Amino acid sequence: MYDIFIMDMGGHDENVRNLQTLYPHSRVVRYYDNHLDTVKRCVARSRTPYCWVIASCCNYWDFDFDYKPVPWEAYQLHCWHSGYEKFGDTFLINVAEFELQKDIPLLEWYKEVNWHYPGVPRLPWPLLETTTEDITSELKRYKFDAPYVWINQRVDFHPTLWNKRAFYSFNNAGSISIAPRDIQAHLGSQIYDYPYIIKEKREYLTPNPLDIIYISNGEPEAERWYEHLVNTTQRPVKRVQNVVGRSRAYKAAAKLSSTQWFFTVFAKLEVLPTFDWEWQPDWLQEPKHYIFHSRNPVNGLEYGHMGVIAYNKQLVLDTDTPGLDFTLSKAHAVVPRVSAVAHYNTTPELTWRTAFREVIKLKDDVVKTGSIESDYRLNTWLTIGDGDYAEFSILGAQDAVEYYDAVEGDYDKLLLSFEWAWLREYYANRYSV
Repeated sequence: MYDIFIMDMGGHDENVRNLQTLYPHSRVVRYYDNHLDTVKRCVARSRTPYCWVIASCCNYWDFDFDYKPVPWEAYQLHCWHSGYEKFGDTFLINVAEFELQKDIPLLEWYKEVNWHYPGVPRLPWPLLETTTEDITSELKRYKFDAPYVWINQRVDFHPTLWNKRAFYSFNNAGSISIAPRDIQAHLGSQIYDYPYIIKEKREYLTPNPLDIIYISNGEPEAERWYEHLVNTTQRPVKRVQNVVGRSRAYKAAAKLSSTQWFFTVFAKLEVLPTFDWEWQPDWLQEPKHYIFHSRNPVNGLEYGHMGVIAYNKQLVLDTDTPGLDFTLSKAHAVVPRVSAVAHYNTTPELTWRTAFREVIKLKDDVVKTGSIESDYRLNTWLTIGDGDYAEFSILGAQDAVEYYDAVEGDYDKLLLSFEWAWLREYYANRYSV
């Protein structure tokens, strides 16, 4: 029998022991980085004209190690598929011929490879069932003992191990994936730090839809838009009602959610029937909130203000000292799709309050960053209004600018606008008869 070298890739120690028991003359070779360099070391140690180079990750229970190539295939490199992966992990090598080609930079460049299929089944890779949606941090902490680890679920898929092992995801969220050991040297804040990512979409692996949570606190049309939401989504809608304080309301919603992200719909929103409730966040990015656009019926603006938000549950729970905007206090991204019409102009006070709060934030951004976009939106709030209570929208915007200038942008005083009770009193002092 020819020499047998077992490439020990880690993670299947019992399989290595069984192979050594079945084939006492076999030798274990530590695997370094790629197949080609490991095969070179095996061939250099061979004492027979041919040698087997096999892998610890494959199941050789019924493999024929007495196989001998026919004369006209004797010079070829014989490679058996691993599962249905053509670039497999089991080789029969003509030692003299390999020595002539050993300086090739990639094993794929070897002349005359004989591909054998069906090949050798692989043993399953370890499974990492993540406890959070932050798979980047979980992979940083994970102790690899095999070339790959499945994330959350195993799939009938066999990655090539020859070189540049890729990260593969299998649904539109990336929540089911397989990660190579090589990824740990590249990870910063997200999976996209790794240069080799392949998205292998499997329709049957669609993630669970995100929870939908409706937040209301006495808005005049809260019941109307709640019923509209229920009828539009045709899905269960959870509800948070009459929780005092925005931060507390958001945290109550997060605690109610059974999914890692949840759609938040506010009580002014007429959600459009075209909104995609099957949308999923990207697990390959760092965890963040996702802000959808809404349409302002008074001044015509379309941007993230008042839109549906896909909140990250853990980030909401971790936000103890928010800034002027709760959502913007943690990592966030904008999804430029109009999710709803924001009917904030239902009473004078509600219209004024909504405009006041938003313009405080816009004014602060213009002062601190000089944002041209925020400046355009600020001027629109200050000058354009049409429809019910439009004058109170403009008054709220003007009062916000006046207040900002009066307190000279003092951050603690601006934060008062975060609380409904303070806004109610401020409005009453100005406009109650």
